[in-house]
Amino acid sequence: MEYNDQMKNRVKRVEGQVRGVLRMMEEEKDCKELVSQMNAARTALDRAIGLVVSTNLEECVREQIEKGEDSEELIQEAVNLLVKSR
Repeated sequence: MEYNDQMKNRVKRVEGQVRGVLRMMEEEKDCKELVSQMNAARTALDRAIGLVVSTNLEECVREQIEKGEDSEELIQEAVNLLVKSR
């Protein structure tokens, strides 16, 4: 699978958020602020996971349809990946 700039940018954004969390810890920021930032990073990572899985699923289903093959197993695999990610 080819990972496009949109996917890479999402992960870079998460990376920046995690660095921000570490900085906040070093600066001994309030727990509420820290947890809020950690939650934002988790949400951003969840969205990145969704983008990667959905893009890959779309490509794989198209290939299966072009081959005249069933895509049910691919769809179930994608759903399982999303469930495991939470």
